[in-house]
Amino acid sequence: MIPLKSLHPETSLIASKLEAFLKVSSDDLKRSLAPGQPHCLKTRTDGTMLDGHHRIHVLRSRGEDVDNLQREILSKEI
Repeated sequence: MIPLKSLHPETSLIASKLEAFLKVSSDDLKRSLAPGQPHCLKTRTDGTMLDGHHRIHVLRSRGEDVDNLQREILSKEI
């Protein structure tokens, strides 16, 4: 799979969201990112994330391989 990359700089992540997601298990975060879930991981064809930034950041900080997560791929125009 194409590696994930952020649309926004890390400095734009909201601390309160990160704190909340840090309390959620990695398995639950991955489930919440699965296609078909509300606010699933959405990317462009080049791997740029459009939804899921905070959860991906938390998973990466835990050493999880996020680049192989299933995702909903949207056209670049969206």
